Amino acid sequence: MGGDFAPLEAITGASLSKQEFPEIDFYLYGDKAIVEETAAKEGISLDGLHTVHCSEVIEMGEHPVKAMASKRDSSIFRGFMDLAQGGISAFLSAGNTGAMLVGSIQILKPINGVDRPSLLTTVSKPSRQPGIVLDVGANADNKPEHLQQFGLLGSIYAESILNIQNPRVGLVNIGEEEEKGSILSRAANKLLRETDQINFIGNIEGRDIFTDDHDVLVCDGFTGNVMVKIIEGFYYQLVKRGVQDDFLNGLNFKNHGGGLVLGVKAPVVVGHGISKAETFVKMAELAKQSVESDFCRKVEDAFTILLTENK
Repeated sequence: MGGDFAPLEAITGASLSKQEFPEIDFYLYGDKAIVEETAAKEGISLDGLHTVHCSEVIEMGEHPVKAMASKRDSSIFRGFMDLAQGGISAFLSAGNTGAMLVGSIQILKPINGVDRPSLLTTVSKPSRQPGIVLDVGANADNKPEHLQQFGLLGSIYAESILNIQNPRVGLVNIGEEEEKGSILSRAANKLLRETDQINFIGNIEGRDIFTDDHDVLVCDGFTGNVMVKIIEGFYYQLVKRGVQDDFLNGLNFKNHGGGLVLGVKAPVVVGHGISKAETFVKMAELAKQSVESDFCRKVEDAFTILLTENK
C-alpha cells in the first residue's frame, strides 16, 4: 500500500515476481478489497498470490515512530510482526522508509553487535561489477565504530549477494592519506585497518567513486545520502539531454531494486517511493538472494567474531 504509485505498481510487481520466481510464496499486505478491485480493473493476475488484509496504511508523510505505534493493523506493522515471528522469510516495501527502519529496529531487532543497521546502494563501475556504498541515509550521525561495522556489513553483502571474493573496502574521505579528514574519518580509518575480517584498502576520494579500485565504500549516512542524491540528479539531467550509455544506465535506481537493511535479523528490502513494477521484481530477486545465501546468519557469525576482537 506504500509508494507513489501504490497499490497498482506493487500488485503488478508481485504478479510479475510470481511469474519470475514461481517457487516463492508471495503475500500482499494491504486492503483486500482494494487489491482485488485494482487487479480486476487492470487485468492483473493474482494467481498464486496471497492477500493478508490490513485495515490501515502508514502514509508516506507520516511520522514513522508515531505511525508504527498507533497503526497496529497497517501493512508495514503486520508485515514486520509476521517476519519477526517466522511467518514470512523476507519483507519488502516501497512505502515510508522511516517506518521500515523503525520496524527493522524495534520489531525485528538488530543482530547482536550491530549498533546501527545500515542502508546501501550500488554504483556503476567501468567493469560493470557494481560497487557498494553504505550508509546512505539510515544514520545521519555516526561514531567510528559504526563505520567499522558498515565495512564488515558491506563486505558480507559483497561476498554473499554479489559473489565478490575478499572484497576491497575503502573509506570515503577528502584525501588518500591516513591523517586526512574529520575526527570521525581518521578514527574510522584506524579501526578499519585493524579489523582482520575487512580487506581495507584505505581512503577513497570522491573522484574515484566510479573506478574499479574498490568494491565497498564506507561513509556516514549524511555523506552517503547526499552522494546518492547527487548521483540521481546527475543521471536525470543527462537523460533529459538525450545522453544514452550503458555506464549511465547503471546509475538508474530501477536497475537495482531497492536496498537491503543490513544488520537486522531477517531480510528487509526498502525500495524507492517512485518504484514501478519492474523495480519490485528486482526487490523480490534481492530478497530471494538474501534468504538463499543465508545472509543474516553470516552477519551474525561475523559480528560474534568482531565482538570478541573488540573486547
